[in-house]
Amino acid sequence: MPTYTALTTLTGQTSAEALADALDDLTPEPMGVGTFEIEDGSGTWEVGGYFEEAPDIAGLALLAQVHGARPFVISEVPETDWVAHVKRELTPVAAGRFFVYGSHDADKVPEDAEPLLIEAAMAFGTGHHGTTQGCLRALDRLAAQDAPHASIVDIGCGTAVLAMGAARVWPGTVLASDIDPVAVDVALVNVAANDLEGRVHCIVATGLDHPDLAAAAPFDLVFANILKGPLIDLAPAMTAAMAPGGHAILSGILNEQADEVLEVYLQVGNSLAHREVIGDWTTLTLQKIV
Repeated sequence: MPTYTALTTLTGQTSAEALADALDDLTPEPMGVGTFEIEDGSGTWEVGGYFEEAPDIAGLALLAQVHGARPFVISEVPETDWVAHVKRELTPVAAGRFFVYGSHDADKVPEDAEPLLIEAAMAFGTGHHGTTQGCLRALDRLAAQDAPHASIVDIGCGTAVLAMGAARVWPGTVLASDIDPVAVDVALVNVAANDLEGRVHCIVATGLDHPDLAAAAPFDLVFANILKGPLIDLAPAMTAAMAPGGHAILSGILNEQADEVLEVYLQVGNSLAHREVIGDWTTLTLQKIV
């Protein structure tokens, strides 16, 4: 049985949330409503509803007009076996010494690679996105320098692919934190699947606000593959939590945002060690000035 989506955009978070509340009261009722900012800092928000039966076109048009949104775009979504689809579409990814793969591609792991298993049903943070690839390549470069990194944290860990990559390279425990408890559950599953239990410690935390993170600081290496806004907000606290000479690998940054993020981190006591562009995304490797 098909489902339906109804999507629109408008300016401002408050307006978007008001429209989402109104959409939730529409008849027939949507089975889910969501809002998100299309591009970090742009001010443009998308509002979407998901329906089990065809939505009320006239009602949607009225809601869009009242809330100052663009007309809703309504689409019919056919039934899809999404797990099978993901397995079909997600091919293994090589990034430096690391090889990110799903269990359906276990026979493709090169003998000389550091394997990182991410189950296909958990499709965010699989290594296919330019931000994750950039971080893994940055990690590979640091590992090639033989610099000791005894204390490591992955902030906004998602699947924990970056934390697991660091655990493959250096001994000791790597911390992996995320604001989303579901992401942390996913991370725990992947850590177990990669036989890294006891090596990667996953916690729910907002930024650096957690006793385990405070106890582990200062960090020799910090990953933060998140978004421009949180990266800028975290710059002072993250730099303070880094050991002198320690590194930060930052991504989730659109190319046109990179200079703004970099300038903030330079101002609080870091230098640029490397910049890499993959598609629309930039990864910055920084080093705290001694």
